[in-house]
Amino acid sequence: MSQTIGKTRLAYSRAWHHVSLSTPGTPPLGRLASQIAIILMGKHKPIWDPSTDCGDYVVATNCTDVYATGKKMQQKLYYKQTTRPGALKSLNMESMMRKWGGGEILKRAVSGMLPKNRLRKPRLERLKVFEGELHPYKENFIKFDGRGPKPDPQVKMDVLKDKSIQH
Repeated sequence: MSQTIGKTRLAYSRAWHHVSLSTPGTPPLGRLASQIAIILMGKHKPIWDPSTDCGDYVVATNCTDVYATGKKMQQKLYYKQTTRPGALKSLNMESMMRKWGGGEILKRAVSGMLPKNRLRKPRLERLKVFEGELHPYKENFIKFDGRGPKPDPQVKMDVLKDKSIQH
């Protein structure tokens, strides 16, 4: 019998969460980014510790529908510096959306919500952003819209055929 109480391997397993920005009722960019940051850090788990990386994966789809309140699309500026004198470049959110897409805006917002330490980069790597609905991570979701993922009937038939051939 194990004498370990609490922090087991199962508690540290990483789940996959899906966030669709096109669904009605999706919060604005800042509130959404803070919710995603909490999931990436693992603060929603009872074993959370600031020095360990126990967060989950987040897949954000339909990032072209990112929503910001007020006049942020025209007034919010993103800066880039090349360390050369006079090389400070700025883009507003609207032109950033045209040039890099909504996924880059969401990543930068989530990056600002994460703690500035050595765990920031691996946490951001677990955020997967996509401009459309399609993504390659559908098999990884444990729950999708509150239900388990629907099995593809064609795959199920292929598995049954393989089992009948083996016997």
